[in-house]
Amino acid sequence: MNKDEIEAIFEKLRSGEIEQYEVTKEEFLEFREILIRQKDREQIRGEAKKGGGVVYTHVNE
Repeated sequence: MNKDEIEAIFEKLRSGEIEQYEVTKEEFLEFREILIRQKDREQIRGEAKKGGGVVYTHVNE
């Protein structure tokens, strides 16, 4: 997955087009690298799953 695809996923979370997105443990570091550059990163929540995956959601606060 490339940077543009990850950015598109974060945009879909923001817009409500998708409610959540699950990332495998293999994808986690790549997603995190893009996440920390997001202006609204505090509103993007990651919940760790058993086995190392993470489910991301966007919280409007």
